[in-house]
Amino acid sequence: MSGHSKWASIKHKKGATDAKRGKIFTKMAAEIALAAQGGADPVMNFKLRLAIQKAKSANVPAGNIERAIAKGSGQGGAAKLEELLYEGYGPAGVAIMVKALSDNRNRTSPEVKSAFTKHGGSLGSSGSVAYLFEQKAVIICKPKVDKDEMSLIAIEKGADDIDDSGDQLVIYTQPNNLEAVRDALGEDNVESAEVKQEPSQTISVADEGKAKTLLNLMEALDDLDDVVEVTSNFDIPEDILNKLQ
Repeated sequence: MSGHSKWASIKHKKGATDAKRGKIFTKMAAEIALAAQGGADPVMNFKLRLAIQKAKSANVPAGNIERAIAKGSGQGGAAKLEELLYEGYGPAGVAIMVKALSDNRNRTSPEVKSAFTKHGGSLGSSGSVAYLFEQKAVIICKPKVDKDEMSLIAIEKGADDIDDSGDQLVIYTQPNNLEAVRDALGEDNVESAEVKQEPSQTISVADEGKAKTLLNLMEALDDLDDVVEVTSNFDIPEDILNKLQ
């Protein structure tokens, strides 16, 4: 495997408080609303179907999902959302991609820039780091699954990469192959499945001080109301991660 973003697994280990869970629900509702702008029928709208499945995996209530679809499809009368992509740099020169969903970019852009500046990073121009990432479908299996069995099924269905080094099995495939791999694994074995920006290679951050500043930056970006995804190409050694966590 050429590289993968560690931030998602770090967030998973940190766990989610009730307050953060509410924020996660809000962000997922925004993703559903944006996808629903392309049509309210998930059968005909792949992006909406994917957003709904992601929300269900996070236990977002059905009522929240229905309201988000209504909002995005124009039934709610609210301002339309747009997807905004920001590129920047963090400590040790790592690349960071930020995806936001906003109804007011004049609010969102200064917030993202401020988070970078306050935590040792800098906002870059469009295209400055995007070439270091590629769009991949990422499937995370539930803990305690049979990794060998799930890996074999995924490979047979055309998965590109398998990461079985952590507590949970992570499978990478092409976006258009996501549903086939996920369905073959079985709903009971899959914790989450989504399309994300993944780094083509990683940068090791072995300095504890820089690693701490970097994680603070990632969390600050992730905590912004309009931000729905933060991805980076850092690789912090496990011994340093354990100290910081």
